This record gives sequence, C-alpha cells and structure tokens, in this order.
Amino acid sequence: MFEEINNINIEVQNFQSKSLEEIDQFRISYLGKKGKITLLFNNFKLIPVEQKKEFGARLNILKSSALEKINLLKSSLKDHPKSKKTDTDYTIPGQPMNFGSRHPITLIRDRIINVFSHIGFSISEGPEVEDDWHNFTALNFPEEHPARDMQDTFFITDDIALRTHTSSVQVRVMENSKPPIRTISPGRVYRNEAISARAHCFFHQVEGLYIDKNVSFGDMKQTLLYFTKSLFGPDTKIRLRPSYFPFTEPSAEVDVSCTICSQKGCNVCKYSGWLEIMGCGMVDPNVLENCNINSNIYSGYAFGMGVERIAQLIYQVNDLRLYSENDLRFIKQFRSEI
Repeated sequence: MFEEINNINIEVQNFQSKSLEEIDQFRISYLGKKGKITLLFNNFKLIPVEQKKEFGARLNILKSSALEKINLLKSSLKDHPKSKKTDTDYTIPGQPMNFGSRHPITLIRDRIINVFSHIGFSISEGPEVEDDWHNFTALNFPEEHPARDMQDTFFITDDIALRTHTSSVQVRVMENSKPPIRTISPGRVYRNEAISARAHCFFHQVEGLYIDKNVSFGDMKQTLLYFTKSLFGPDTKIRLRPSYFPFTEPSAEVDVSCTICSQKGCNVCKYSGWLEIMGCGMVDPNVLENCNINSNIYSGYAFGMGVERIAQLIYQVNDLRLYSENDLRFIKQFRSEI
C-alpha cells in the first residue's frame, strides 16, 4: 500500500497539460468516485492497526498534492489564454425574429367572447365526448329525431357520442346552477358529414343562454342586435325568420345585413342583401324542466352560431378546409391581427 502511494505521487508530480479537458480528466481519474486516490481511502480499513496513522498521513498529503497540482495547472491556463479561431462572420446582418400568427378561428372566437363578456355573459366549457342525456334527451330531441342517426352523429357507443353542439354545456350549467344564468359556451363540435368547401366533420360554435324571470323574445332580439353591431359595425341590421329547433320555441334564424355590398346585392349574399349567421329562440319549457328549473317561474332564450361562418363573412374565406390544413401561407395572412 505504501509503495502504491509512492507510485501515484510520482504520476501526479509528472502530469503536465495545457488542456482544460485533460486536466479535468486527470481529476476524475485520481479524485473521482472511482479514482486511484479515492480507492486508497476505501482500502484504509485493510491496513494493520499499527500502520494506520502513518498510512493516513501520507494519504492526506497525496490528496493535497493532487489538488494543488490541478489548481496550479488551471491557473496557468487563465494566465495564458489561447485565442480560439471561429468561422463566425460578425459583419453579416442578423436574421429577423419569426413571429407566429394566431389562427383566424381563434381571432373570431375571441372577438365574439369579448362582445358578450361586456354585457355580463360568463364562459362555460364542457366535455367533447357526451352522453345521450346531455347531447340529445335533455334538449328535447325525440327518439326518432334524425340528428340521432349515424349519418349525422359520431357515436362511440349506443349512449356516448362526440357532441354535435355546445348546447350540451348549457345543460350542464342549468343542472348545476340556479337562475339567473347568463353564459356562452364556445367549443369544437362534430358532425358525421362529408368534407367539402362548405362543410366539415368538425367545426366551432359559440352558443349563448340567458335564464331569469320575465325574459322575453324582445330581450333576445336586443341582445343579438347589440352583438351584430359590435361585431360587424354600427350600421348593421338584423332580421329574424321563423324556424324550428327541438330545444327552443318559438325559434328563429338570424340574418345580418350584408356588410360587403351594403345590401345592394353581391355574390357573397347571393344578391339578397342578407347573410344568415345563427339560430335562436326561447328555451322550451321541457328543457327547463329536464334541468330542474321551474318553467312557471323562469324563462329564457338561447342562440348559437358557427365561428367558421362568422369568419367566412368577415374574412371572405369560402373554403372551410383551409381552416384545418395548417398551411402557413394561409395562417400568416392574419399576422397583423395578433
């Protein structure tokens, strides 16, 4: 053991290097967890009792000598730094930062949310995989309603499907809240349809719900008029046409005056001067009762719009497939609206 200490000491004294990597490797080889000097410390228990004192002293001197050699070599490198060659040309102009773009659907959704937030509507979200009760039954869909057909809905099981509208979120809000309720439900929905320029198997909706005492059809019309003027401009007009939805009665389709041609007629509005943007109506009493809300005390209205439809009117993008293809040439056109 004493002879091994002497041999290692000679190796330490003879070591020379001007490379930081070699010096660090020397440190690991001798003072690391499995280094030569460390192993000697581990073997200290094998030394006879009468030799332990001398062995320990010489071993400590060896360790100090190795540390001193390492520090000395590192210090010499700092005193005489070597210039490193580089291929970097600092005269070349720097490349500009490449900023991303927000998706047009996100931009329109946020604008819609912002309008309704200003008049007291909260935001509600729910699962995209829904059961039959929240997606159909609670919303007054009869058993034979065509929306339950496999041609319109992505069914996972007989009772579970991808939600076909965000009205399912409204059902959850009514079940877990007490009136007054004023909320909008933005989110992605799914329909089992062939993909084309005018239809897709998934799209985005924003649906609204207001329930309180003495809520009237006039309240709904005033809210929607405020929304359209805020989104499309102060000169915007709306008209309501009778329609049918299982969960509202009476129901209506909402048309907005064409902002492209100022109702003079163009190919966007098909020369009618009007553009359809959403459906609406008074919440059917059956829906209120299904959600444990007394329809004799409370009434309310609901509305729903497709975000892609609104984006199409504002940006005049006539192919729905562009929104989901992630083509940067398309997305970058909306960079100025970030």
